[in-house]
Amino acid sequence: MKIYIQNKMNQLILAVILTILPISELRGGMPLAVDYALKNNISVFLIFLLILVMNILVIFIVFLFLDFFHKKFLNIKIYEKFFNIYLNRLRKKADKIEKDYSAYGFLALTLFVAVPIPTTGAWTGTIIAWLLGLDRKKSIISITLGVLIAAIVVFLASLGIINLFNA
Repeated sequence: MKIYIQNKMNQLILAVILTILPISELRGGMPLAVDYALKNNISVFLIFLLILVMNILVIFIVFLFLDFFHKKFLNIKIYEKFFNIYLNRLRKKADKIEKDYSAYGFLALTLFVAVPIPTTGAWTGTIIAWLLGLDRKKSIISITLGVLIAAIVVFLASLGIINLFNA
């Protein structure tokens, strides 16, 4: 019985881990968590809130890291190399967000984060806001709204209420 419960919990733990990782975020974690909830007769709304909160916490963790630890880690060659590669990939997105931001304000950042595809979530939105030096409080609100929109879309898709892949 203990092994059975442990294997079931592994799926939820994996969903949470996917939710806090930079590429998958809640787009990877939500479907797995919803599947777990449905198979185990757990409230899908409780699971929705868990995954949503975990992805929102990423915003604060990333800002904290960039504000306090990033400069120290730049002294580590492998970190510096990885960060520069990642930064070069982000530059095009940051440039687009900066142009859109000039025209549409924080709505551009919200919509960027809300698009439920990999690399447009809380991680990238937070890093872009940090790179562009955007107002912190407004950025957190904007990114949180984007995460909420993405969470609703992915949640509804996970339940089969909407279909993201067929037109």
